[in-house]
Amino acid sequence: MKEECLLCKAPLEYLEKDEPMECAVCHKKENSKTRCVNGHYVCNECHTKGMDSIIRVCLEETSKNPVDIIEKLMSQPFCHMHGPEHHVMVGSALLTAYKNAGGDIDLPAALIEMMNRGKSVPGGACGFWGACGAGISSGMFISIISKSTPLANEPFALSNQMTSTALGKIGEIGGPRCCKRDSFLSILAAVDFVDEHFGIKMDKPEITCNYSQQNNQCIGKRCPFSKANK
Repeated sequence: MKEECLLCKAPLEYLEKDEPMECAVCHKKENSKTRCVNGHYVCNECHTKGMDSIIRVCLEETSKNPVDIIEKLMSQPFCHMHGPEHHVMVGSALLTAYKNAGGDIDLPAALIEMMNRGKSVPGGACGFWGACGAGISSGMFISIISKSTPLANEPFALSNQMTSTALGKIGEIGGPRCCKRDSFLSILAAVDFVDEHFGIKMDKPEITCNYSQQNNQCIGKRCPFSKANK
């Protein structure tokens, strides 16, 4: 098995219902369904420590390719094979590529908003909520660029359509989880969506996965990004 627990490298287990747990890093007590088989629990905040560097990396970027941008974020020390950091990274990569492709947004403010929104989606949402955080992040991206609110008309519709489209692509492939696969699927769906609805053309590359050896649950040839399919 490749490492999963940030402390002892043991596999994770998912419980049927919330149980009281104490973070093994900061000792915060809260309810969760997730721990490693040795009993270690790491809260979302500790799991994503260092994630604030997303904003710095994105503000230094000039690329119109959101896949290139998110892969740079995935190479940062804060990013793990799986985790809620992807719920921020998808939207951040899209915001950055959108701005670089000619989108009219205040990127620093948009990235801060994306950080605040994405951090509110916990790890495990894909399985427990029926809505992968990477797909939700693409909807947050559309919500930010369209200035959507609960009282908006077209922006409300577009942001929900984006989330639905991304989750549809994720659902077509099925489980088990892969935060990398679901991030790529969400980004590719968003590139097409933005081209159609906003007239901004971000770059859309072919993707070949380089993360399969790090993923205990890799689905192999069933993944559209598998090297075996190229």
